Amino acid sequence: MSLSDVPGLRPPRHPVHPRARTWWTAQALVTVSGPMLLTALALGLLSVLFFAGALPWLVPLLVVTLVAPALAYAFLMPRRRYAGHAWELGAHAVYAADGWIWRRRRITPLSQVQTVDTVRGPIQRRYGLATLTVTTASTAGEVRIAGLADADAEELARLIGRATHTARTPDAHAAPDARTAPASDAHARVDRPGTEGVA
Repeated sequence: MSLSDVPGLRPPRHPVHPRARTWWTAQALVTVSGPMLLTALALGLLSVLFFAGALPWLVPLLVVTLVAPALAYAFLMPRRRYAGHAWELGAHAVYAADGWIWRRRRITPLSQVQTVDTVRGPIQRRYGLATLTVTTASTAGEVRIAGLADADAEELARLIGRATHTARTPDAHAAPDARTAPASDAHARVDRPGTEGVA
């Protein structure tokens, strides 16, 4: 079988909470778009007060370099991030997707999970959201699922913890092939989620 015959990896089943779009919009206004718009306003006011002759060329320049990019970022980034963020917990792996310019999908075997943490920044708390961080033994680093509702993040953390324990201590009466399944089986079994309806 050639690589061209291998079907594409489907997206994870569960989107993040819809309030994540509002959170990302607020985040954009605080960190990127807001400062850019304030800079454009300040430069415009300074020009009006001290360099009125510069307005004919300064205003279009500010619109192109600061105002338009700031508004585009605040409008597009949250929507694209929401479309690209999703998660799924299978019998053998955690499957997560994120990104808004460069999209990334990661399948992490539960046998490699070391810690599961929930993080809530000040803006996230305002909207009742949390980020789940799964730290693994892999050199690829942690897996982050951002934009979960508080209750869903806590429940998912509990389920991952329980599934990780099960993956590391298989039933002594299980069939030999189940106990010795290779790590690649996580990739094959991820389409059978163990947390339908969590998000």
